[in-house]
Amino acid sequence: MLLSLLKILLFFAVVLLLALGAVHLSETGQMLRLEYGGTEIALTPVKALVALLVLMVTAWLIFKLLGLLLAVLRFLVGDETAINRHFARSREKRGYAAFGEGMLAVASGEGKLAQDKAAKAAKYLNQPHLTNLLAAQAAETAGDRTRAIEIYRDLLSDDRTRFVGIRGLMRQKLAEGETHKALLLAQKAYALKPRHKEVQDTLLELQTKEHDWKGARQTLKDKRAQGDLPKDVALRRDAVLALQEASDVLAHGNSISAREAAISAAKASPDLIPAAVLAARSYAAQKDYRNASRILEKTWSVLPHPDIAAAYAEIVPDEKPDTRLKRFDNLMRKNPDHGETRLLKAELLISCEDFPGARRALGDLAETHPNVRTLSIMAAIERGEGADDSVVRGWLTRALTASRGPQWVCDKCHNVMHEWAPVCDSCGGFDTLTWREPDNVRTTPSATGAEMLPLLVGAPKPAPAPEPVAPHPAPTDAVPDLTDPVVPHPPGPAEPEGPRPVRELDMPAVPPGIVPRESDYRRVDDPSATVTTPEPVKPAKAPARPEAAEPLIITPAPARKPDAAAADQSARPISEAEPVMIRPDVEPSDGSDRDKDRTRP
Repeated sequence: MLLSLLKILLFFAVVLLLALGAVHLSETGQMLRLEYGGTEIALTPVKALVALLVLMVTAWLIFKLLGLLLAVLRFLVGDETAINRHFARSREKRGYAAFGEGMLAVASGEGKLAQDKAAKAAKYLNQPHLTNLLAAQAAETAGDRTRAIEIYRDLLSDDRTRFVGIRGLMRQKLAEGETHKALLLAQKAYALKPRHKEVQDTLLELQTKEHDWKGARQTLKDKRAQGDLPKDVALRRDAVLALQEASDVLAHGNSISAREAAISAAKASPDLIPAAVLAARSYAAQKDYRNASRILEKTWSVLPHPDIAAAYAEIVPDEKPDTRLKRFDNLMRKNPDHGETRLLKAELLISCEDFPGARRALGDLAETHPNVRTLSIMAAIERGEGADDSVVRGWLTRALTASRGPQWVCDKCHNVMHEWAPVCDSCGGFDTLTWREPDNVRTTPSATGAEMLPLLVGAPKPAPAPEPVAPHPAPTDAVPDLTDPVVPHPPGPAEPEGPRPVRELDMPAVPPGIVPRESDYRRVDDPSATVTTPEPVKPAKAPARPEAAEPLIITPAPARKPDAAAADQSARPISEAEPVMIRPDVEPSDGSDRDKDRTRP
């Protein structure tokens, strides 16, 4: 408020002074006289002041016109002038407008429009490091990789855009699948800007894909030094890289370096199971069984795994089952309540043929967490305790559709791998495999329970083949007596042509020479048939035959279940198995006897 008041007072003071000066000049009688070429001009003070102002304006206009004339002359000559600067400013304005529109087109995904705007911006602007970058991005958006590669190569010639050009070429090679060339470009880009996070991650990923474990460890060390990774994550990844480096060194025969790398990896990350297994085997190869056992026991306390148990068994390969069980107590005590420990103990007790102890060690895992392994162990226990094959097959049948249990599963893409690897085969993720049970993954049935049983408990012994029963040959010297008429078969269905089938019969249980009764014969398969074939008998004396003897017709009794005797008779030929009529009243005789009977009164 005070400042505004002062400004107002100052304004009025200036106006007052000007007014007083004008009054003083108007009241004075002095005149300004100008004389030039015999002409005298007399001006009052006010007129003199106005004339001075007009003169100053005229002089300013004259100088401006002279400057404009000089600029036109220089423009015609070709020198840079204000006119040039005017047109240049106009072109620059239109170029930046096209550049901005091109950036918006790239952001919106309009590749063709972005290329047009990039060409227009390059025409108006004399800044190739900007226009080339826009043209490269526009070519990428439009899908013109050839044009994009050409522009990125042009960017390599300028120090300001060399990193951008290398990074652009690296991305193009990655898109084309040329990982080796992309790795070389990533190394150059990393040398220019080592703190660039995207380049660091890309370089580390490419180094792991190309199995450059040593370079990957150095890149990981730089990321950790720059504070881009937490300490525990950096140690874990360094352990994984050290493990793979040890595996490659071991493949080339350098066991000492491999052992040192594996030991350092196991110490850095105790839950890295492959590192512990490799370190233990390296110790065992050097006859250092104590350190081999110690490193496996430490890893078992963190995360039990079947590979650890297998490596622990390899320390003393030729030992008895009971001795191995005692030695494995040191390992199982490290994590006694874990499911893998219970499964391992059950397997060791099965090898010792302690099946009740194996059942107690397994507990309720077969019910609470059924998988292929637990159900198979339960089937082995039932088999060892003498259960029926149906019980064993029941457990094995459940194992067919049960889960396979924990496996190496990728946390990124949920891919299941049979063996551990630092890089996932599906998504290429680094150190993403975890030992756990997959989500909603079941095994496909590939065999029946009966087919799996021999794999677990051994194939059953084949039953002995029955001994062949030699048929009794029919006597050839005995000639049946057919002097008496034979009663034909009663009406019934005709017998089929071809050889007659063997029938199961019961032989009459009567002594030789006695006529059997109807109830003494039993037929199983064909109760409606009547036996009329006589049985050959040896000649024997018998009472005289009556003149009018009626023929004997044998009707079989109803069928009954065959016993052992009937089964034995069914294996004989039909000539001996079928019952025959015995006629003790018929006496075989020769021709003299027949004539004698005829002359008898």
